Amino acid sequence: MGMGNGGNFLWSLLWFILLLVIAFPLAGFCAGFYIIFVPFTVCIEGLKGFTDFLLKGLNLTYLAADHMMKGTPVGDAFKYTKRPPR
Repeated sequence: MGMGNGGNFLWSLLWFILLLVIAFPLAGFCAGFYIIFVPFTVCIEGLKGFTDFLLKGLNLTYLAADHMMKGTPVGDAFKYTKRPPR
C-alpha cells in the first residue's frame, strides 16, 4: 500500500508534525502582521517586500501539506534546481 508516487509514510508523518508544530503557528503569526501591513503598501512602496515575505510564511502551510501528501524527504523539498540556459 503506497502513497501513489512512491512517497514514504515516515516522511509524510514528519511533514504532518512540521505542519502542526511549525507551519500553522508561523502562518498565524504572519497572517496577523500581513493583515495589518498590507493596506499600507498602497502608500508606502517599501513595505511591498515585507508583505511579500509575510505571504511566503502564509504559504508554508501549503508547502508542508503538499510534501506531506507526496511523502517527500525534507532535504529534497528544499533542493534548488537550476534551470538550463535557453
